[in-house]
Amino acid sequence: MKKTILFLFISVFSFAQIQKVEPAFWWKGMKNPELQILLYGKNIANQTVELSDGVQIKNLQKVENPNYVFITVNTGEITTSKFNINLKNGKKLISSYSYELKDRNPGSAERSSFSSKDVIYLIMPDRFANGDETNDSKPDLTEKVNRNLPSGRHGGDLRGIIKNLDYLQNLGVTALWLTPANEDNEKQTSYHGYAQTDLYKIDGRYGTNEEYLELSRELKKREMMLIQDYVTNHWGISHWLIQDLPTKDWIHQFTDGEGKYGFKRSNYRTTSQFDKNVSEIDKKEALNGWFDTTMPDLNQSNPLVLKYLTQNAIWWIEYAELGGLRVDTYPYNDKEAMAKWAKAITDEYPNFNIVGEAWMYQPAHIAYWQKDSRIAEAVGYNSNLPSVMDFTLYTDLPGALQEAENWDKGMIKIYNALGSDFLYPDVNNILVFFENHDTERFNEIFNANPDAYKMALTLISTIRGIPQLYYGSEIGMRGEKSKGDADIRRDFPGGWKSDKQNAFNPQTQTKEQKEFYDFTQKILNWRKGKEVIHTGKTTHYMPKESVYVYFRYNEKEKVMVVLNNNAKEQTLDLSRFGESLNGISAGQDVITGKTFQLKPENKLPVSPKTSLILELN
Repeated sequence: MKKTILFLFISVFSFAQIQKVEPAFWWKGMKNPELQILLYGKNIANQTVELSDGVQIKNLQKVENPNYVFITVNTGEITTSKFNINLKNGKKLISSYSYELKDRNPGSAERSSFSSKDVIYLIMPDRFANGDETNDSKPDLTEKVNRNLPSGRHGGDLRGIIKNLDYLQNLGVTALWLTPANEDNEKQTSYHGYAQTDLYKIDGRYGTNEEYLELSRELKKREMMLIQDYVTNHWGISHWLIQDLPTKDWIHQFTDGEGKYGFKRSNYRTTSQFDKNVSEIDKKEALNGWFDTTMPDLNQSNPLVLKYLTQNAIWWIEYAELGGLRVDTYPYNDKEAMAKWAKAITDEYPNFNIVGEAWMYQPAHIAYWQKDSRIAEAVGYNSNLPSVMDFTLYTDLPGALQEAENWDKGMIKIYNALGSDFLYPDVNNILVFFENHDTERFNEIFNANPDAYKMALTLISTIRGIPQLYYGSEIGMRGEKSKGDADIRRDFPGGWKSDKQNAFNPQTQTKEQKEFYDFTQKILNWRKGKEVIHTGKTTHYMPKESVYVYFRYNEKEKVMVVLNNNAKEQTLDLSRFGESLNGISAGQDVITGKTFQLKPENKLPVSPKTSLILELN
């Protein structure tokens, strides 16, 4: 009797079960009705897949790993809101999954996105604020909280961000970019999130998918939006799909590489994407090489991979009501595949903005990646990527403020950087910044000198483009990259109950913090309503005596910006700016409220190492 029962138990459970379905649900009424559903289970490909309620499988694809089946359905032909995915052995039903097609939110396709009207605030969730200590460590996630370890998990989470949204709103921020919040279950240094191990799940130490949606909706209540940091180039080596690859070519593996997956590090020379003289081996190693030892390089040229990444991005946009995407390591991807990826998303959401990290130094190299680039068009390519990051300006700014004025040194660097604006198809849709989570802290470079910070913030807040601020800059936070990335990703003071000082409250900020904060709050809140800054034209004047002057203008308004990087007070001869000051008699400084006379016969005194933003009348 016991043997019979054991035999029956083994027989029943020897058949495959549906263990994972991705995406777990979808929506009705998408512009592209084609939906690819991944089914995963032990030897699932050996069974028969059928759909209930007359739903037709348009394509069923099996791969070399029998644990996967990919089915494609046309959601436009499905009249029911739910149908079953049935797994059968002969006529016997052995596993079933109820698949739901949800209703979209009204106006979802026409959603607005970030633009030059916005100021983006970059947060590393683990280092901002701990709003829920109960999720600091999770039994199912390897790395536990250890705030004493600089590169460890510190406990910051989504609840901490939600609790401090009033601080960000009062500061003048209108959009939040979080470094990846999806599960990163690597053994160590998982706090940065760029080695994701589950693309459909928020890391449990940050919170839940529902809390991520809550954050997005709380931002909307404040006329703000959420931007997701999306990684198409690589996943974490512990990702469940990497641990049991559907196909060998799901990731890039080198026959002469190391370890189980044929690891070879990228040479990081992404100019190979457009270099007419490049050798094939250099190009292959740049694009197919891994970004790091625990970050397998995804093969976007594999149609199944590309469809997975495309649908996952759309899933998050729809589910979390996102206002934009920032894409990591953009030039390391297969560029033809990524052009399809970006187009699929912007076809679905015509107003949606996506900014790519093209960490290159020449304006032509960066402009190549922006949608409708004439540079790329000359070689028959269009990235379909709406926005790029101005790494030229970021690179040149510290030197511009540190160097003595010379032919190619000092403030002339900023003048020259803007002189390349003709290369960009949409110059208002480029991200401008002076630091981020991968760079030296700006306030470290300048020894927490508020004068340098104020000039840099003035610049990125008033030139063309979309300004981005890194968390803590507004209170003078420092960090030395030579000590390791963790040092430029310090905890925000006041984000933890045990913190001795709280910088989230302007009343408890130190005198030094408050000087940074007050200036930032003033300029960002002023900028919100200034269409002339968002979309106006620019006229700039060659720097003299380390003073750089430019004007932003449209048919209704004009603003004069003066950056005096000279260690001495400078008196400007206003007749030099006659073409921009024609008909102008005076201007009021945005920060101090002081009025300056600006007729040609007047002189304009500018204090050393300061900036002026003058609204002209």
